Amino acid sequence: MQLVNAVSLILSVALPVGLGFLGSLAGDGGNSDWYKQLKKPPWTPPNWAFPVMWTILYVMMGVAAWYVWLHGGFEKQGVVLGVYLLQLFLNLLWTPLFFGMHNPGAAFADIMLLWFTIAANIYLFWHVEPVAAYLLVPYIIWVTLASTINLYVWIHYVNDSQYHVTNRPDLHSKSS
Repeated sequence: MQLVNAVSLILSVALPVGLGFLGSLAGDGGNSDWYKQLKKPPWTPPNWAFPVMWTILYVMMGVAAWYVWLHGGFEKQGVVLGVYLLQLFLNLLWTPLFFGMHNPGAAFADIMLLWFTIAANIYLFWHVEPVAAYLLVPYIIWVTLASTINLYVWIHYVNDSQYHVTNRPDLHSKSS
């Protein structure tokens, strides 16, 4: 039984960490020229903090899901774990929307859905295993911070004429 639990813990952590890594490949990240020239709020953490924080949060998410899984797996916790998988999907979607498509508006819509899904996840996890819910609290705090940065960028992106569709070289780089 201990081996099964160890393997299930490893898989539970590997899922969000692996998806986070895949998501990071879908965009050019904080090192792109596009991102560097965006107007960002003064509370934006340094670029190095994002992969560090996300790795820690993905591990905590995996451990939280594992605690819930120990209470009956998908057979007994199907809805709860389904909401968890939904928030993983929404999390994975944000990077290609923001960094890949350079669309802070769509990314903000996604991150708002993500925030409410995390809140629902915390509520549902609490009723199964309170420790699992506590493990998600830093995640929702970080996503709250990321949401404020995303909104700030979107507001300035829309209002800055250099980013209007007619002036965006990233949309016109491929000639017909």
